[in-house]
Amino acid sequence: QVQLVESGGGLVQAGGSLRLSCAASGRTFSMGWFRQAPGKEREFVAGVLMNSGDTSYADSVKGRFTISRDNTKNTVYLQMNSLNPEDTADYYCATNERTSIKTSPPRYWGQGTQVTVSS
Repeated sequence: QVQLVESGGGLVQAGGSLRLSCAASGRTFSMGWFRQAPGKEREFVAGVLMNSGDTSYADSVKGRFTISRDNTKNTVYLQMNSLNPEDTADYYCATNERTSIKTSPPRYWGQGTQVTVSS
């Protein structure tokens, strides 16, 4: 059983930045973030393979968001720049112990943190 603890999020004006953090209770294979806006399905945002550091992003966030990891802390970070109102959503950390969260449904989820971008 892997537990995820998220931090960060909040309210920011359009064009601003926020940083999300997610700490896992143990070492995993892949970690990252999904988001769900009101009335929409949950979607993949960014992911990282913890061993190799390979990253992947949704097209909508490429060039604006950066995911990074700290293996000594089993923690991933999502730096979000140039935020716009369309980024408003609940952001969920996710992880899998043996597969990529981009290609396989995540097994473990964080509690979610709200990001609101005002225009």
